[in-house]
Amino acid sequence: MVRLYCKEAVEEIERAVREWEEKVVPQWLSRIPERMKEFTTLSGIPIKRVYTPADLGDFDYMKKLGLPGLYPFTRGIHATMYRARIWTMRMFSGYGGPEETNKRLKFLIEHGETGLSLAFDYPTLIGIDPDDPMAEGEVGIVGVSVPTLLDMEIIFDGINMGEVTTNMTINPPAPVLLSFYVATAEKQGVPYDRIGGTTQNDPLKEFIAQKSYVFPPEPAVKVAMDLIEWSIKHLPKWNPISISGYHIREAGSTAVQELAFTIADGIEYVRQLIARGLDVDEFAPRLSFFFDAHINFFEEIAKFRAARRMWAKIMKEWFGAKKPRSLWMRFHTQTAGVSLTAQQPWNNIVRTAIEALAAVLGGTQSLHTNSFDEPFRVPSEFAAKIALRTQQIIAYETGVADVVDPLGGSYYIEWLTDEMEERAWRYIDRIERMGGMLEAVKKGYPQREVTEASYQFQKEVEEGKRFIVGVNIFVEEDIDEVRNVPLLEFDQQEIERRQKERVRKVREMRNKQKWERALNELRKAAEKGENIMPYVLNAVKAYATLGEIMGTLKEVYGVYVEPPIY
Repeated sequence: MVRLYCKEAVEEIERAVREWEEKVVPQWLSRIPERMKEFTTLSGIPIKRVYTPADLGDFDYMKKLGLPGLYPFTRGIHATMYRARIWTMRMFSGYGGPEETNKRLKFLIEHGETGLSLAFDYPTLIGIDPDDPMAEGEVGIVGVSVPTLLDMEIIFDGINMGEVTTNMTINPPAPVLLSFYVATAEKQGVPYDRIGGTTQNDPLKEFIAQKSYVFPPEPAVKVAMDLIEWSIKHLPKWNPISISGYHIREAGSTAVQELAFTIADGIEYVRQLIARGLDVDEFAPRLSFFFDAHINFFEEIAKFRAARRMWAKIMKEWFGAKKPRSLWMRFHTQTAGVSLTAQQPWNNIVRTAIEALAAVLGGTQSLHTNSFDEPFRVPSEFAAKIALRTQQIIAYETGVADVVDPLGGSYYIEWLTDEMEERAWRYIDRIERMGGMLEAVKKGYPQREVTEASYQFQKEVEEGKRFIVGVNIFVEEDIDEVRNVPLLEFDQQEIERRQKERVRKVREMRNKQKWERALNELRKAAEKGENIMPYVLNAVKAYATLGEIMGTLKEVYGVYVEPPIY
């Protein structure tokens, strides 16, 4: 077995470090401001001044790292990585109605985007139609409104769905939105084996972080597993779930918590699918993940490397997966929206570039870069293009894509990767003792942990222990800088009126008998515990609306009301 350093060499390095600490460092300490003598990562991991091979101890290279494309995949899941293929540039897009989103998707494709990603408005996220009283004032605000099959048809008008892959950030209504997508592709003549993309379809993180839940935990997980099982059998190029740490991080978690809770969610889903009688190697290659790329550069890189190693170990040793692809952690990354500031907004371009670079050095498979104007509104074309160009500059100018895992072997990176993994395992051990993530969520454990981490971070910012440029350091009162940001302008009230009218027309033109029969069959299937996907697809083709389909399922599964946890 190859080892990095022999015992004698490590002891010699340790002696040299002790001498350096005793004789050299004291001469310089007086020059360091008090606040800069101690550092921690955003996860609170104490950071030393310097790292050497001694910090790695008896470091077994092949066991801990191996080579790119080989177990445990610390250095990447592909042997050639970006030399063979640059990551997918998948900008999170969508606002207003389907017409506005169709235009934006075509704009991004024209400027070099290589994968589509749909953002939905909040009524769509929670499965209600635009004419629902709860939707008033929210239609088209934070994403596109998609209450009917007709809306999806308009979004992809003029876009060949057999030649693009589409990520849909949708959770409780994921079966409905996937059915909209599949039915639209069918109308374009695209066969099922050419339909490619991803549904987020991750209910557990909704209870932990995003809070756009609909059904209680058990039926929510059941519906998500229905979609996965159906997709595995019918859509060979579709990733039916994107196990998401992004929203957990955006809610205020640390990087370690994001890592641990995301993997714990994945463990729960694997167990649920195996309980259905599926072979792990049948579905594991189609599982995907979604992480945040936050601002602490090296911590994020270490997080991604630790995540691959942990997931490979879990799939191999816990679940007995045999196929190499079953051991891969394939993940999409989005730069941290929560790190963007309304103060000095142009600084956000720099923040996003640094975070995107961390994602690339961490080995992501696809990437979304946030736009600098997102603290104010849905991105303008101007801001979205800068965000896309940021990825293109990293890919084609910097040289960081020339070498696989170029930071691998760094004493600090390897120590930090090990440290994050060890701390994440502690969280997973606690969750396992609770009976798994579904039980932990019902007990409110991850919710409380994220809330506490968010509180501590904000407290440190307000006390000046964490710096945010333009917020609590290098502060300016230049209101003109904010006023000069070119924001996207659109008439939300007109879009809401148009979406209500379209829903009304769809209800008038559809075959009433076919529609009623489809919803009745869906209700019966849900009551019997059957896989609901075929019935949802049938209802979609009968032009049942999103709100009608979700309403039918609510009658069977109920609606979740979060208990007082805090």
